[in-house]
Amino acid sequence: MYSMPFLKRPQTTEPLVKLWDKKAQKCGPHHTVYSVNGDQYTGEWMDNKKHGKGAQVWKKTGMIYDGDWRCGKREGYGTLSKTDPETKEYVRVYVGSWRNDKKEGAGTCFYSPSAFYEGQWREDQRSGWGRMQYENGELYEGEWLKDKHHGQGLLLLANGNRFVGTWSDGQKNGHGKFYYLDRGQLYEGFWVDGVAKCGTVFDFGREAAVRPTVYPIHKVCLQDSQAVLMEAQAYFTEDKEKSTETMIPSHIVARQYVP
Repeated sequence: MYSMPFLKRPQTTEPLVKLWDKKAQKCGPHHTVYSVNGDQYTGEWMDNKKHGKGAQVWKKTGMIYDGDWRCGKREGYGTLSKTDPETKEYVRVYVGSWRNDKKEGAGTCFYSPSAFYEGQWREDQRSGWGRMQYENGELYEGEWLKDKHHGQGLLLLANGNRFVGTWSDGQKNGHGKFYYLDRGQLYEGFWVDGVAKCGTVFDFGREAAVRPTVYPIHKVCLQDSQAVLMEAQAYFTEDKEKSTETMIPSHIVARQYVP
């Protein structure tokens, strides 16, 4: 009678490449990790990706990001800065919320010492409600869409004049009011692609104006001013492709007087 030989289970060993890869995996807080191109990161990791709090320095651009990370991308709250070429010190570029490595949510972007935007962002663009201070002294506060004025907004010029009304694709479009405070007048009417098309000009704050007009504007009344404005507005907003003829608004009527 023969007995079965004792069989030993073969020993399994992982390849050295996998063992080295496991040891190289970064997880948790780490000291500074340098890349081949000179970039460096100091902070937390998870599954070999930047995750948590950390600071990234890009050698080529001189930019530094300090804030929240998620799965290797900037997400949460963080500050993006760059090196000032003269002082060699870091100056802020953007402070606020991030999502999927892009500006998203509320944040402030600094374009220069005298120009900045604070408000809502979407997909790295100014979208939503925000305020933009320009280098030339102008200030816009209102709605934005894809980095342009879009919706209701106020534009305050450097000389104190201002426009309040509707914007579309970065230009005045629709109803609005332009206050010429330097000469004491107000224009209220309808705009198309930044050009005033139909409206009313009258005196406004003439006594406090720096350079008032020589003569005041006398009050002139139309029998049905609202109808005139609505018809003129329809003329500029309707589709003109149907006809090449020049349209004359019906409120302009030629009358022949017979003796």
